[in-house]
Amino acid sequence: MEFALLGWAEADPTLRLDYRRFSYAGKFVTAGTGVAVIRGDAAERATETTDSEPESLASLPDGVEASDFADDILAAITFSPDRTDPSTLKIRYLTVRDDLRGDGQQLGPQLVAFLTSRAAAAGYDRIAIAVNNAFSYHALYKAGFSYTDRETGLAELVLDRPIDEPAVASQSGYQRGLDVFREREGLSTAETEFLAEHGDVAPPMLLSAVDDQ
Repeated sequence: MEFALLGWAEADPTLRLDYRRFSYAGKFVTAGTGVAVIRGDAAERATETTDSEPESLASLPDGVEASDFADDILAAITFSPDRTDPSTLKIRYLTVRDDLRGDGQQLGPQLVAFLTSRAAAAGYDRIAIAVNNAFSYHALYKAGFSYTDRETGLAELVLDRPIDEPAVASQSGYQRGLDVFREREGLSTAETEFLAEHGDVAPPMLLSAVDDQ
């Protein structure tokens, strides 16, 4: 795998992702945000369409070709300075290719950790993200983030971490954040089961500790 920073927000980098495989694909072709990615080698790239693949992958609208999309991207992230605090880098969207989500590679946390290191070199003091589901919330704790006890107007939980300090396995707020999700209506079966399995448990190990196993 290769980690790459395609550019900071002022450079207006864009990336055309296959919307059939990536959530938020349209957010990566808009101006005003930076972009970083994980690229894969040939063995990790999306396979060509076969009879066993979903029909959504077998067809595209008229005028759109599969070759229009970047075919080597495993995960991607957009970010920009926080509008109220320029010393904080705000992660806007994070997406992992659909067939790689939850496969144990920790692509999302790995990409966030890469961006955090680049943000440190660029002089940012803090990095933050707002999440709308318990799976992303849990994954961000692996990259040293913790719940701030704040929510956005879109009912997303805000997590952050100082950049100039080593990541720590913070106990702070982990279960409080999960409790916020537990109180919400309309959870999927997978979300309900995940929240039940993670009741009264400590936050996950930091990514570096997971990789050392």
